[in-house]
Amino acid sequence: MSKIQEENFGTLPDGGAVKRYTLTNRNGLVAKLIEYGAILTELQVPDRNGKMGNVVAGFDNLEQYLGGHPFFGATTGRYANRIAKGKFTLDGNSYQLPINNGPNSLHGGVKGFDKRWWKSEALPEKNAVRFRYLSKDGEEGYPGNLDVTVIYTLTEEDTIQIDYSATTDKATIVNLTNHSYFNLAGGGDILNHEIRIAADRYTPVNSELIPTGELAPVAGTAFDFQAAAKIGSRFDRLTNTPRGYDHNFVLKRSGSGLETVCWVSEATTWRRMEVLTTEPGMQLYTGNFLDGKLKGVGGVTYHQHSAFCLETQHFPDSPNHPKFPSTVLRPGEAFRSTTAYRFLKL
Repeated sequence: MSKIQEENFGTLPDGGAVKRYTLTNRNGLVAKLIEYGAILTELQVPDRNGKMGNVVAGFDNLEQYLGGHPFFGATTGRYANRIAKGKFTLDGNSYQLPINNGPNSLHGGVKGFDKRWWKSEALPEKNAVRFRYLSKDGEEGYPGNLDVTVIYTLTEEDTIQIDYSATTDKATIVNLTNHSYFNLAGGGDILNHEIRIAADRYTPVNSELIPTGELAPVAGTAFDFQAAAKIGSRFDRLTNTPRGYDHNFVLKRSGSGLETVCWVSEATTWRRMEVLTTEPGMQLYTGNFLDGKLKGVGGVTYHQHSAFCLETQHFPDSPNHPKFPSTVLRPGEAFRSTTAYRFLKL
């Protein structure tokens, strides 16, 4: 039967305790979540022989999360992805965000949502955990008091579902995602994982990974995953350094509801993952900047291309591109978004 366990995961420098929740469903899938960063730290999924294996990058102690990491499993915001030069204008007012990624602002700034303590509550009847955080007006340069709720649910259909909601008292911008790094083999590199993405366009970027504003067709390019292909099969056609994907795909959608937009499979374990979302875009990142200096759950070392991210989102730098879907949230409105990762066997 489904169940939730709670335990202490460590103590923050200010003395605050951090809880860890362990969710288990009737098929034995296990998801572990912590209050720091509303982070998914571990996700145990069976292979074709029923052997459980962790398919996300993460740590088994708080100290490593506090020591710095590339957003493993974190809830990222207030604005996920990049904003050029950390600048945007809203209702005639100009805002300057912290610069923390070359000349740009990334994933909410120096102390984004991934580095905040979230108030939590177990929801046993749903096999879920609710996290809540109040981002105050002016935090990391963003306007408005933003009240954010994130609910992780582990379903009996072997799906980890993430529901986001937010309200504000002043016009602001919001773009939330989960930054889990996946490896369906549980180790090694991810170059032979096969992926299919329901996207016929993508957003080309400049050398700083900022969108040019174009919505370019993927057909005939290294970005065409409309038919399944190995993640690493076209690295030699990419020009960015280090080689690999760090690009936003414009998802083909039939409406505004939850739709399946991506399929990933791994041949040695026969694990398969589907991504469902309500978002218009998804960033494929192939762990290009992992450098082997971090070790995670089970002693796994995170080398370059040892994991990939599928960050469902609005497009990078949207506040500076009026033709992109808007990320503006105003008082009286509610931001809502859902993403789910469903696991199956080949």
